[in-house]
Amino acid sequence: MEWSTADRGRLRTVAKGARQPKSPFAGKLDLFFHCEILIHENHKSDLHTLKELSLENPRLQIRANYAQTLAAAYFSQLFCAVAEVDIPSAELYDLLERALNFLAEKDLTLPAVLHFEKQLAMILGLDLRSNTPIRALEQVISRVPAQREELIARFP
Repeated sequence: MEWSTADRGRLRTVAKGARQPKSPFAGKLDLFFHCEILIHENHKSDLHTLKELSLENPRLQIRANYAQTLAAAYFSQLFCAVAEVDIPSAELYDLLERALNFLAEKDLTLPAVLHFEKQLAMILGLDLRSNTPIRALEQVISRVPAQREELIARFP
């Protein structure tokens, strides 16, 4: 599984035995959860072993509405497209955390989607004078996640 972290950027882990009925990870590994994790670092690859996990905020409200889930997936995919594995980026992490917390607390709006895109472009230092944020991002990541089209179509 992949995590977004402030001090390590994207972090990849494997949770050995997670599918076992009495696993300490049972019910704690799911999309958009905010957790504190302890890993055993692998010095040979970027795939580390998840040792412990403490669930801080499951953000269950995101799953109550398809549009919220779609937006959370879109924001997460944009994050993954620009964040490096094992490279710290507190600003990117903070942006994604704020976006997911917003989706867990409030209804999705078009300005919220556009705000996320603009903030992401600004963090990356992209020139927004001649481009919209999404076009500037598109030049960096080459392809915008497919969820964007469906997400934008939901707004009149």
